[in-house]
Amino acid sequence: MLLSKRKLKIETERLTLRPPTHSDFRAWTALRRDSQEFLVPWEPEWAEDHLTRKSFTNRVYWATRSISNGTAMPLFLIRRSDEVLMGAITLDNIRRGPAQAGTLGYWTGHAHTRQGFMREAIEAVVYYAFSRLDLSRIEAACLPENKASRGLLEASGFKYEGVAQSYLQIAGRWRTHVLYAALRSDRRGKTGVG
Repeated sequence: MLLSKRKLKIETERLTLRPPTHSDFRAWTALRRDSQEFLVPWEPEWAEDHLTRKSFTNRVYWATRSISNGTAMPLFLIRRSDEVLMGAITLDNIRRGPAQAGTLGYWTGHAHTRQGFMREAIEAVVYYAFSRLDLSRIEAACLPENKASRGLLEASGFKYEGVAQSYLQIAGRWRTHVLYAALRSDRRGKTGVG
């Protein structure tokens, strides 16, 4: 299923989830810069040009191409009450055929954490992925010590599945991650007995 960037918008009670646009550059740069100390321990190492306009422009073009060819769904979290950019969520690595799966990644600006916004976004994206994209499985991974992210995934209906050694480079070194997944027809833990 191919998506149209112009049509891709998910509304929740407090958020609009939409693809990045060139006009988001200043808000994105400010939020990333203000949250850098908070984000860096959990993310891949930032390139030297991470906060530049050129890098952001490339990000917007990647988002447009990915949405058009159905391989990813990168979305910004915009608070509806005041149009403030709060973070981003991406359903990436969308695989069709027998897999019908995708991988979820997300970040929130430090000032917007612990207010339920990302849980609202995750639940909306997962619902969209299952109901509109016909995916069967959404995967997510985080560092074992990232208790906030683990709690967020579990509160959003993801189930712990195991450990992946040297899964991603975070802060410049290979790090083991814990793996979670949400299934469209989740029967894990149900035996059908009695």
